[in-house]
Amino acid sequence: MSPRTKKLFQYVLPTILSQVSFFLFTIIDGIFVGQGIGTDALGAINMVFSFVMLCNALFMLATIGGVTVTAIRLGRGDTEGANLAFRHGMMFTVLFAVALNCLGFFGADPLCRIMGSNETYHTMMRDHLRVYSLFIIPSGLGQALNGFARNDGSPLLVSGAVIASTVLNIFGDWLFVFPLHMGLAGAAWATGISQSVSMLICLTHFLRRKGCLHFGRFQLNGAQCRKILLRGSPEAISQFATPVATLWTNRVLMAQVGSVGVNAFGVICYVASFSVAIFYGAAQGLQPLFGQSYGAKKEDDLKFYFRTGMLICLIGSALITLLLCLGCGGICALFGTDAQTLEFTVWALPQYAWGFVVMAQNTMISSYLYSTKRSRQAILINTLRSFVVDTLVILLLPPCSAPGSSGTPLAFTRGWCSSWHGSYSSAPSGTVFSPPHNSAAG
Repeated sequence: MSPRTKKLFQYVLPTILSQVSFFLFTIIDGIFVGQGIGTDALGAINMVFSFVMLCNALFMLATIGGVTVTAIRLGRGDTEGANLAFRHGMMFTVLFAVALNCLGFFGADPLCRIMGSNETYHTMMRDHLRVYSLFIIPSGLGQALNGFARNDGSPLLVSGAVIASTVLNIFGDWLFVFPLHMGLAGAAWATGISQSVSMLICLTHFLRRKGCLHFGRFQLNGAQCRKILLRGSPEAISQFATPVATLWTNRVLMAQVGSVGVNAFGVICYVASFSVAIFYGAAQGLQPLFGQSYGAKKEDDLKFYFRTGMLICLIGSALITLLLCLGCGGICALFGTDAQTLEFTVWALPQYAWGFVVMAQNTMISSYLYSTKRSRQAILINTLRSFVVDTLVILLLPPCSAPGSSGTPLAFTRGWCSSWHGSYSSAPSGTVFSPPHNSAAG
């Protein structure tokens, strides 16, 4: 086995397995919520998703910026510079987490109203948001430590942390939702506790000093801060576009379709989040190899890893799309939705699924760009794709695709939007769709 292939197995395979595990918990979480609480609870989580993705966007800004600079410097053999980037990245993560914790916990009611809550959803949204906010700090730290530990030579530890967190979350969902009847707040407790455990497992890598990166004192460096924020901006923009698009989507759905559309969108977000595990895992696993090869000026290695990543994404996304198109009815039925929501979801999901093929390529391209100091190009492309095109599609096409019209359904159009280039976010952003012509929705 060549050194390149060995590194692929060392970094990419465990990362894909851990992402499949992580997103398996996501879809099981949705099944527990739908079966144990009800269809409206899926819609409530979908609406809270805007705030969750705002948190992810800021954490990506710090984490992706930090790990990108760290990987390049490790490739150059600059351990001191890598530690400086690591400590600055962790500093930004802590600052963002504390601010978001206060915003989500103390501002839950106005945030829910901004996200479009009504009498059906408000109480569930508020309860879920407050409990979720209690765990924003360990969740953000866990995300950052996960990325830095993978770049510091411990992909297996990171995978173990994700898998352990997944198992604990599944058990917690069952415990809090069914025997204890704690509703959406219980689901949030299960997620928060499991993410805290993942953070503690990844923390052992740094406390035991297993690699090159260590905690320690450092002097705040303005140039270093700017570099980290620049390198992390492409992914942060792509992530931040998700809450914006989701907010517009829910408002359009509520106005044109009603709660059945919001609930169906929630199911599609769950299914989509699990479906992207393969290519998101491949992109995460290859990110350290991209950065280190770039830092060491190994051009042949860089091309090899990029070609391999694109091939993995193409094959994986094609298989996922085929599976969803053939088995969408059985998959959607697992969430325990009412008959009307199930019909709506089964109609829309195949129209959404084809976009995974393009989205997979975009995810790998984005990882390559931000890992090799092409941040400005990635920022421009992600801004156009995520904010300009997505927003136009969401706001302009629904009138053209209303029931009985001959317009293009937005579930289909959202897949086209993906071809502008972007990157994965925990559930793809901006899906809007019109109901089947025989639906009584709205």
